[in-house]
Amino acid sequence: MDIRSLYAAQSYAASRPATEPDEIARSGIQEKFSAAAKDFIGTLRQAEHTAQASMTGGADPHALVEALAQSELAVETVVAVRNKVVEAYQEILRMPV
Repeated sequence: MDIRSLYAAQSYAASRPATEPDEIARSGIQEKFSAAAKDFIGTLRQAEHTAQASMTGGADPHALVEALAQSELAVETVVAVRNKVVEAYQEILRMPV
């Protein structure tokens, strides 16, 4: 028996299947998406509070315009990410099996 083939067989047996998720990488991605979602929600809440304060006279119009611009940018970013995810999913569906 060749030593190289034995080493290859042992390495193959020790490797994890491609369908098994990598726990370390998965937790990092989850944390990043969670942080991005919390930041998005925080931006929208801040814009909403600024808009309410502007209506009651508690904030100046410049702060309102700035908050609305930030919320618009955040929404456009989330929509762009969503479109890329949907596009990737559709591309996966078109792959031949």
